[in-house]
Amino acid sequence: MRVLGLPIPFTGERRKALNAVPANRGGWFRILESFTGAWQTNTVVDFNTTLSYHAVYACITLIASDIAKLRLKLIERKRGVWTEIESPASPLFYKPNPIQTRIQFFEGWLLSKLTRGNTYVLKVRDASGKVARMYVLDPARVTPLVSDDGQVFYQLATDNIAGITNDVIVPASEIIHDRFNCLFHPLVGTSPIFAAAIAVTHGLNIQKNASWFFGNKSQPGGILSAPGSISDETARRLKEHWESEYSGAKAGKIAVIGDDLKFQQMAVSAQDSQLIEQLKWTAEIVCSTFHVPPYKIGVGALPSYNNVQALNVEYYSQALQRLIEDIEACLDDGLGHGPGLGVEFDLDGLLRMDSVTQMEVLEKGKSVMTLDERRRKLDLAHIEGGDTVYLQQQDHSIEAIAARDKLLIEQASNPAPAPVPAPAPEPSNDNSEAEAKAALYEIMKGLAS
Repeated sequence: MRVLGLPIPFTGERRKALNAVPANRGGWFRILESFTGAWQTNTVVDFNTTLSYHAVYACITLIASDIAKLRLKLIERKRGVWTEIESPASPLFYKPNPIQTRIQFFEGWLLSKLTRGNTYVLKVRDASGKVARMYVLDPARVTPLVSDDGQVFYQLATDNIAGITNDVIVPASEIIHDRFNCLFHPLVGTSPIFAAAIAVTHGLNIQKNASWFFGNKSQPGGILSAPGSISDETARRLKEHWESEYSGAKAGKIAVIGDDLKFQQMAVSAQDSQLIEQLKWTAEIVCSTFHVPPYKIGVGALPSYNNVQALNVEYYSQALQRLIEDIEACLDDGLGHGPGLGVEFDLDGLLRMDSVTQMEVLEKGKSVMTLDERRRKLDLAHIEGGDTVYLQQQDHSIEAIAARDKLLIEQASNPAPAPVPAPAPEPSNDNSEAEAKAALYEIMKGLAS
């Protein structure tokens, strides 16, 4: 019997290693706090509520969608150059499993890594042992295990989509584990949300307070005071009457009060509390933990210089490059690509230049790229003669220039003798040409008369 491409029950070394995994995994455990002392004060940051904060949602969806839209290609190293090829593994990059396209698959990969710090991809093999499908698993339903001799296993909970009908333990060879910020353990990644928890909580509290404030017709609370002492019953009656008649949907109505009662505002207004500045600050903190430039999610002003490519390169190097190369390395290792074979994302869709800059670059690259290679950058087809590199006539190889200089030096060192002038021709005594002209003249004269 085989489950997930593995024989059940396990035999040989795999069986011994599996037996080495303790059934009751005790020992120390970690308490991850949003800030120091949060556990002692029973301050809990709800994960789902954290994801609802606009800056967190914008950062993770921006990064995931920008990487997911890139095309993945299989490449082979030939003569020192990586070239795209087609192979039986290539369809796996376009349709990783029956329920997801490549964009949905890699978007799920990135969302799991950015929110939970870990991405677990299950490899489903065919009868020949090759990987036929890949599924991104729910990280909350996967537990890494380490045996006494250091081998790694993964405990998978039931997942009908991935074909896991019962809880099962599989070796690390059947899981692609992409982890982020392993601060506490090499098999446990940490999400950037861990560092942004305080800022997120702050921002959510600001939004809740603002929602309550504007729900009260932008009328702040305060104290209703009397000049003398009043009984508790009278105070309670005045409070209930004031709240029912002059707050919430009825805020802003005209109040008529007597007995020298006075209303004193106590709540801080939005302007005094710098609500907008505080909310912007919390969003910028979130952006810094994800390494996303704030202007990418609509926070802060755009850079003063207008260079699309430079802005995209900055965003790529800060926020995307590490994540992209992690996926490439995990797929190379997980799919068993040997030396000289690998996968690579096509970055042309990300680092796209404006049309004017793109044409200038292609024009300057004509000495190193064929015409067809430059046309492919513009999605144009092959043309006759397009597989040639063109150079201007004044361009010469360095070998030809060196040979020319050597010849000039030799000629200067050994000048050739001056040529001997040829003797002047002697005057001819032959008058035959003059006589023939005279006879022809007489004939023409006779014909004219």
